[in-house]
Amino acid sequence: MALPILTIGNKNYSSWSMRPWLALKWAGIAFEERIIPLGPRGMGPNPDILAVSPSGTVPVLELADGTKIWDTLSICEWAHEQAPDAGLWPKDAIARALARSATCEMHSGFAAVRQTFPMNLTRVKTGHEWSDTAQAQIQRIDDLLCGLKAQFGSADSPFILGHRSIVDAFYAPVATRFRTYQVPVSAGLQAWCEAIFQDPDFASWDQAAQLETWTIAETDAA
Repeated sequence: MALPILTIGNKNYSSWSMRPWLALKWAGIAFEERIIPLGPRGMGPNPDILAVSPSGTVPVLELADGTKIWDTLSICEWAHEQAPDAGLWPKDAIARALARSATCEMHSGFAAVRQTFPMNLTRVKTGHEWSDTAQAQIQRIDDLLCGLKAQFGSADSPFILGHRSIVDAFYAPVATRFRTYQVPVSAGLQAWCEAIFQDPDFASWDQAAQLETWTIAETDAA
């Protein structure tokens, strides 16, 4: 039986692609990977992406029957439904509702963080400056994740809900942004960031990103 195909952008830059890629890996779901290099923002639709994605964006997951799932969160939800025992969502209803709330907040919010700190895994930048709005959003992320970990986490696990989950997958690109731009965060959040960096599946993505030769000058100059 044919495997689902996950089409993603450059691993160095595509935060939205990283999220479902991690969720599928953590759920133990086998899939094929297709990379389409991203271009600079504002360059218009990419015909290669339009050929495989109804929305003209990545990621998109194509199932064996030709069905295409083109939203990052929807792909993660599909992964959870295929492997409900993998722990991508917690079993407890309250924990699950709050985990979804945190995930959706990242899905639709934190615009200043996204704009100020473009994901770029191959770079470390010192002296980066950011606005009060971006700082407030950094603090919100810190408070949110540390609060969830205090409420639902485990002393035996560094992950937010006590195991690798969609919450971790959705915020993992933010951990890389904090690393790239040397953003100071609380000790609790830094411990979570280090756990993400040491996760073998994240490390596999990170290592592949380091080897990419595609570049986006606009992002590299940020």
